[in-house]
Amino acid sequence: MTSPAQPVVPQQPHGRYLLTLALTALGVVYGDIGTSPLYAIRYSFYGPHGIAVTPGNVLGVLSLVFWALVIVVTIKYHIVIIRADNKGEGGVLALMALVNGSRLARGLSPRRLMIVLGIFGSALLYADGGLTPAISVLSAVEGLEIATPALASWVIPLTLVILIGLFLLQSRGTARIGAVFGPVMLVWFATIGVLGVSQIIQQPGVLAAVSPYHAVRFFAEDVRRGFIVLGAVFLVVTGGEALYADLGHFGHRAIQIAPFRSRGSASPSPACCSTTSGRGRCCSATQPPR
Repeated sequence: MTSPAQPVVPQQPHGRYLLTLALTALGVVYGDIGTSPLYAIRYSFYGPHGIAVTPGNVLGVLSLVFWALVIVVTIKYHIVIIRADNKGEGGVLALMALVNGSRLARGLSPRRLMIVLGIFGSALLYADGGLTPAISVLSAVEGLEIATPALASWVIPLTLVILIGLFLLQSRGTARIGAVFGPVMLVWFATIGVLGVSQIIQQPGVLAAVSPYHAVRFFAEDVRRGFIVLGAVFLVVTGGEALYADLGHFGHRAIQIAPFRSRGSASPSPACCSTTSGRGRCCSATQPPR
């Protein structure tokens, strides 16, 4: 008699191939997270609901941003959610199938609530795919208006051109997009990391925002104001869902090592934290227009 066939266990990527996957994931998965802190800080202090630029408010907002990145992106997605894959696939539909499959294995019928939540989550994914790129690109291009006011009339047309080009490029596939934007994002994270550190050196007091005390104090002083600002702070974690949604493209190892094993300030985690603190220092030094 022949022995039963053993299940084939897919080999985990390692070595240079794993590093290549991690660099590709850097361009696809972490692009949104890498730009989110820039406009999140801006909208906390600017606009009809912007708060006053005071040392206490700056430290409070920075503390909220820092702990939002730690709790939602690092702990929730990197440690917990990424392990809930469905045969290597991620995303809300894969999670829904995983939950209902567990019920079927125990002889229970699938819950309609889970199916409805899965469809609702997919609708949110489509909305996020349309809204988030527009916000990210527009916020980035608006920097031209600040640097050169004469280019203010070019902000919207240039944003539309970039967005159309990005959506056309998506049809080329994830691998080609990652190959192009992986090195770009590596340079981007290195740049914002260095710029953030340079501002922190001038005002090291902003590092006090690492303490959650300032976030708690900020809320305790005015709960209503705290919840309004929290809407802007939440923008820093937009794109975090890509860590789970793109699990089938890169695998959990490549996604997990990408933000922590890049060299120095080119890593997304310290780069985002340093540029956030650096922007906090700039907010303390200059009053934004209202």
